[in-house]
Amino acid sequence: MKKIILPMLILLFAFSVANAQIQKKDKGNFKEYEPGFYQNSILKDIRAVKEIKEVKKVDKRFQMDHSGLELPNKNDLYKKEWYNPAISQGNTGTCWCFSTTSFFESEIFRLSGKKIKLSEIFTVYWEYVEKARGFVQSRGKSEFSQGSEGNAATRMYKKYGIVPWEVYNGLPEERKFHTHAQMYKEMRTYLNSVKNQNEWNEKLVLSTIKDIMNFYMGEPPTEFGYKGVQYTPKSFLKDYIKLNMNDYVEILSYMQEPYWEKVEYKVPDNWWHSKEYYNVPLNVYMEILKKAIRKGYTMSIGGDVSEAGFDRGTQCAIIPSFDIPSEFIDENARQFRFSNRTTTDDHGMHLVGFLNKDGKDWYLIKDSSSGSRNNDENAPEFGFYFFSEDYVKLKMMGFTVHKDAVKKILKKF
Repeated sequence: MKKIILPMLILLFAFSVANAQIQKKDKGNFKEYEPGFYQNSILKDIRAVKEIKEVKKVDKRFQMDHSGLELPNKNDLYKKEWYNPAISQGNTGTCWCFSTTSFFESEIFRLSGKKIKLSEIFTVYWEYVEKARGFVQSRGKSEFSQGSEGNAATRMYKKYGIVPWEVYNGLPEERKFHTHAQMYKEMRTYLNSVKNQNEWNEKLVLSTIKDIMNFYMGEPPTEFGYKGVQYTPKSFLKDYIKLNMNDYVEILSYMQEPYWEKVEYKVPDNWWHSKEYYNVPLNVYMEILKKAIRKGYTMSIGGDVSEAGFDRGTQCAIIPSFDIPSEFIDENARQFRFSNRTTTDDHGMHLVGFLNKDGKDWYLIKDSSSGSRNNDENAPEFGFYFFSEDYVKLKMMGFTVHKDAVKKILKKF
């Protein structure tokens, strides 16, 4: 009997420790919303004084309590790949382009060692043109909004090329931040009138949409000089940047479409109904992501950022136990939230680094939204988030990566 007692005690102790870990419960509370970078910097820049006053009304939101947690929310903790400094998308819904442009800038450096800032707004301009074209051709049924998907940038690069930021930044001289609210309102109003009057003149519609954008953002160049050489946007992509847009693939993981097939990502921002998404099981999705960042590949990544565990104060994204315990996060939990629309296609960002902490990864996320800018503007963390592995696994639906990072996976399709 004595020989049995000691092993039993060890087992009981191990069980009690494991059970205590399982029983660990996160807490939430109601936090009063406080005006941050968006109100204090972006809206002031566009002289929206009235909007700033309105936002100061009491607005309490239920959030996970991050106090007392040892959070890895310092940039210098992470193994990082090269990236340009984080910049703001201002008062626009163009995260899809800011994140993917940042991703392509890192790709240029990875492949050629060149450090260059590219123009996000050049791509945004032509994406609006293509959206207006789609609106006309579908007789008003196609989505026309500020949002899009990361591979829209790939499409626009192929069709229109790209230019450096210094050649075309889309900002009026007197403005520090982008604002597309009034411009989009005018374009939307015009397209609605086209639909109501049944005047589907594609040439006239595109010309009018361009005129509106030219007024607010300036007309994009058709030719420009860069480092003593003349380029068109297409020749700049081909001869200077030398990125092959066919080398970039979209990785997706959701159950509503067959795994191991190229499928459509069925969200409004995929307005052109692209079926170029490689759909893989969740364990493969996470394996790809983990291996890619360790091999020096960054990713443009998108998903949901409207969660109780997403704190703009700590800049950390966590899945709290009162949502779902870590051990139960799987493809069913992921699909359930997508199907009932508690996971939405909110935001695009750029994954640029990782840290392994207590056996799980954390990811350094470069961001263009105002939420990542509520802290010290001079700190290295300004314009970044820190995502737990569980958060990526449950809430980040897809990413863009160079095909060399997924060679073995692509062979299965």
